[in-house]
Order: sequence, then structure tokens, then C-alpha cells
Amino acid sequence: MARLFGTDGVRGLANAELTPELALRLASAAAVVFSDPDVAAATGVADSIERSNRRPRAVVGRDPRASGEMLEAAVCAGLAAAGVDAIRVGVVPTPAVAFLTADYHADLGVMISASHNPMPDNGIKFFSGGGHKLDDDVEDRIEALMDDDYIRPIGAAVGRITDAPDAAQRYLRHVAEAVDIRLDGLTVVVDCAHGAASELAPAAYAAAGANVITIHAEPDGLNINEDCGSTHMDKLQAAVLEHGADLGLAHDGDADRCLAVDSTGALVDGDAIMAVLATALRDRGSLHETTLVATVMSNLGLHIAMREAGITVRTTAVGDRYVLEELRRGGYSLGGEQSGHVVVPGHGTTGDGILTGLLIMARMAATARSLAELAGIVTVLPQELINVRVADKHVVAQSDSVATAVSAAERELGDTGRVLLRPSGTEQLVRVMVEAADAETALGIARRIADVVEAAGSGEHVQA
Repeated sequence: MARLFGTDGVRGLANAELTPELALRLASAAAVVFSDPDVAAATGVADSIERSNRRPRAVVGRDPRASGEMLEAAVCAGLAAAGVDAIRVGVVPTPAVAFLTADYHADLGVMISASHNPMPDNGIKFFSGGGHKLDDDVEDRIEALMDDDYIRPIGAAVGRITDAPDAAQRYLRHVAEAVDIRLDGLTVVVDCAHGAASELAPAAYAAAGANVITIHAEPDGLNINEDCGSTHMDKLQAAVLEHGADLGLAHDGDADRCLAVDSTGALVDGDAIMAVLATALRDRGSLHETTLVATVMSNLGLHIAMREAGITVRTTAVGDRYVLEELRRGGYSLGGEQSGHVVVPGHGTTGDGILTGLLIMARMAATARSLAELAGIVTVLPQELINVRVADKHVVAQSDSVATAVSAAERELGDTGRVLLRPSGTEQLVRVMVEAADAETALGIARRIADVVEAAGSGEHVQA
């Protein structure tokens, strides 16, 4: 049986795969797990003295997609049925739930969102008491308990469900503390993806002094991520040029990501954003061990730029959870992904698109430089990605002919490029990625390696 939890919680087609019944069982199982004092202590919950004087409690938030209302009700019911008080914080970004879980001294947080996925999908992700994403073993414990019976509380021991009218303002005050310079004079276009940032992102940027022009900020439950936001940047690029803005910022449905557009309409991706923020922290003496954490998918151009800036790049597997693990392990100050999921541990425990937007504009204000100039330290190398469908990706991983082809390509590229072979986590695919000084070289080498992978895996390949 496949594992229920994926790389970022539990996701599926709402009311078909992710049903209210599943959400209720999942929430009850999580409540039982986090009611265990040992689990609570190990995952960052409020101190044991406070815990001993009250019932466990959970913060529950959601993005504005229609199915979130249904799933929120089921999650709160599941928590209460297991004796946990649920604090509903309404429609807020995912990083707000992480922050509020810690700020309300809750035992766990629950965010109902499918992030950048289309509206029909939804998801449920959990945070521990300190606002951190869960380790695999805690997720496994939750999943194992979903079909178990447990002693249900009765009478006064049943959990209560309350609303937190101050939740949004608490979060806005929190992100405002990250910026110590006014943004007056900066004009920014914000694409809110008709998602969880629709009210809070414009409010946060305006409070810091920016002149804010908002697009796609009218969620109706059905239009989240629809041809807008961080997965559809063309409308933001056009709006920046139309309004003559200094920059544009794009969020996804749950606002844990941020991509940018400079004043010329050029895309500034997560790699360039990390470079801008890493140099800002370095200049302030706040970049721990002068190190940035990124995934293996970050462009070689980022590595070259950081090397020239005297900054070390530590790489992880693809997925924000691996970035988070490395940040916590080394106590590092900044990490993220090319997709715009950027984590600044000094200000939050997970990726925060609104915080990222504020920090980008703060760097512009502090240096009086344009975003194009700041992001220009990264020269993106041409990248070619080919997906090769194979019969057995594990056979490919052990193939001598594939290893030989990769080694030959690496010798050919030297310091001017790189090769990355990555088996898919969900399909019988091997992804062949090549970066080189020019697009023709990248494509030629990628096709050559893909042919060897195809032969080794008796499969077929398609250019991504």
C-alpha cells in the first residue's frame, strides 16, 4: 500500500481522494499522536508546565478554495472528537499557520491547501508545536493510527472549536518585524493568485511603505491559481510594464512561494532571489557560516555567483523538507528552491512568500539599486531536461554504461556545466538534466545521455 503522506502532506482530488471522512480520521489520528507528551516534547510544543494545565490545542487554517470549507469542518471535528481544542484562523497563508502554531503555544498546526495545484485538488499538512514540518516517523505514526480505535473523550473532555479574530494581525506584525527600512518610493505589482495572500500580501507591503498595485486578489473559492500567480507569470510581467512598476511579486495559492519580475519585465526566479537575499545577509554579517542551502536543481549559475561572492552553497535533494532539514542541522540562515520557496530561519520555520517579498524590497531600498541590477549577479546557464521513461529506474541507477556516459559528459563540460540524473519519486522515469555554457551543447549532451539511459532501461524518452 502506498504511503498516504507525500513530500508535503496529504494531497488529492477533494471529495474524491481527499474526502471529509479521510480528513476527519487523519485529524483524529494526529490529535492522538500529539497528545502523547513524548511526541509533543520532541517536536517543539509549549513547555510541559503549561501543557499540564490544559487540553492539547491545534491551529487550523486554509486557503480560499471551495473544498477548504468542507475539509476545515471535518478536520476540526476530528480534532475535537479526540479531545483537542481547535483554533480556527480562517483563510491565511501556510507560513501564517506555522507562525501562529508557535505564537498561540499550540501543540500542532493544520493547513488545508493544495498550494499551487488547480482548484479541484486540496491537501492537509501538519506542523509540530514549534511550527516545523513533521519528520517521516511522526507522519508514519499518524498514518498507522488512522484505522485504530481510541478512547473517545466525553462530556467536558470533548475538544472545543473557537475562532481567532486576531490571527491575521498577529501574522502581519510578525512579518513586519523582519524589515527595518521603509519601502517608500517603491511601486510593486502583486499577483495574489486569488489565494490566501489576497488580503495579507498587499496589506503587508503597503504597511511597509510600498505603493501596491494588486492583481488576481478576488478569490471566489473557484479561481485560485487559475492562469495567475507564480505558475503563470506572463500577466504579472505585462502588468509591471503597463504600470511602470519597480518590480512585481507573484505568490502561489497558499503564499509559501514568491517569484519576482524586474522593472524590464524579466523573470527573477528563486535562484536569483536567494542570491539577492544571501548577499544582503552576508553584508549584514548575518549569513551563518557564509552558507546558502539550495537543492540540486538550482542552476549552476547560482553556484558560480555565490562562489564569486564568497558564499558556500550546500545542496540537498529536491523538496523544501530537505532544505529545512539541512537548515536546522547546520543552523544556517537562508535556503530555498528555484520555485521561489525561500526559508529564512531567523524569521520563520517554513517558506514564506510575503516575507520573501518584503526582504527583496528591503534590499532594493537599502542599496538604492534596481532588482535587475541586484539579481544580475546570477547568469543563468542554459538548461536542458529530458524525461526518459524506463521499465526499471533502479536498473538504470546501477548501469555501468550510464555511469560511463555521465562521466564522459562531466569531463567534457568541466567547470562550464554539470549533469544531473534524478529518478522520479512517483513514476518509472529518469530525469536527465544538463547545464552548459550554451543551449546547443546542453541539448546535445542531454540527448546523448538520454539515449544511453533509454537503452539501459529499455524505455523511451521525451524532451521536457
